[in-house]
Amino acid sequence: MDLSKVFANNTNWIAGKLQKDPAYFEDLSKGQTPEILYIGCSDSRVSAEELMGLQPGEAFIHRNIANMVISIDLNVMSVLNYAVRHLKVNHVVVCGHYFCGGVKAAMQAQDLGILNPWLRNIRDVYRIHKSELNAIADENARYNRLVELNVQEQCVNLLKTAAVQDAIKHRGLEVHGWVFDIKSGKLIDLTLDIDHLLKGIMEIYDLGD
Repeated sequence: MDLSKVFANNTNWIAGKLQKDPAYFEDLSKGQTPEILYIGCSDSRVSAEELMGLQPGEAFIHRNIANMVISIDLNVMSVLNYAVRHLKVNHVVVCGHYFCGGVKAAMQAQDLGILNPWLRNIRDVYRIHKSELNAIADENARYNRLVELNVQEQCVNLLKTAAVQDAIKHRGLEVHGWVFDIKSGKLIDLTLDIDHLLKGIMEIYDLGD
């Protein structure tokens, strides 16, 4: 790739924005009030704002391999706390995608070096749902079901945090699990029963007011 094209694209993008709204960048520089925290995969095929049809300033974005919410990952926890407690987002979305390379790698018996501890979290999801997954004969179907179950478990991990529990209780924050289907371009709401998931963990993970 000729990186000079990136800067040419940027120039064209600026011109297009200013043509529609001469004050666009001046207004953008005044601050952000996003409604959504989006936690997605780093996969280069999955562009968060583009697939949601949102503009800069409308979503706070965090991406990592396989859209994980890991309690000891300072990066995702910092993003989560800033978005929920300071930006006061109203929605937190975990968005996976079918044919995710991270999820596929976790299904293989292979030493992947520094990736091992990260992928172990996905293997734990497989272990929790082993009976359901092993009953799926088609490998691709099993793989994509693990993508969905991983999204569900990362939503559960969100619900374990004090920031999310507090925001749900006091201002109605909503947590969502989505999957992006790369083959069709469709964004799919898994319609997870968040209230049920929350009640199922509060005996152990309730962090109080």
